[in-house]
Amino acid sequence: MEALIALIVGVLTACGVYLALRGRTFPLVLGLTLLSYAVNLFLFVSGRLTIGQPAVITDSAVGYADPLPQALVLTAIVISFGMTAFIIMLALKARAELGTDQVDGRPDAETPG
Repeated sequence: MEALIALIVGVLTACGVYLALRGRTFPLVLGLTLLSYAVNLFLFVSGRLTIGQPAVITDSAVGYADPLPQALVLTAIVISFGMTAFIIMLALKARAELGTDQVDGRPDAETPG
């Protein structure tokens, strides 16, 4: 199971980096979203998930689930949503002012002949 999770995190990270390095803004937004998914999955799995255990320690509880990874993932989801909204608005403003959605602001290179 650990190998499967590691593979999924690796694939999400690789796809996110590949898309973030593209020259257009839409793949950039998708790449950053995939990277945030990879980080969220990594944080969630790093907490050694336990099933059927309470998150708060009581006197009658035999074991407990660590609430810190869940709190970190919820915080990361909120931050990534805000960052995605900001990047989309920034891309729309750049598209309106520059007339292109290239990340570097230059138009596509024309193919010869």
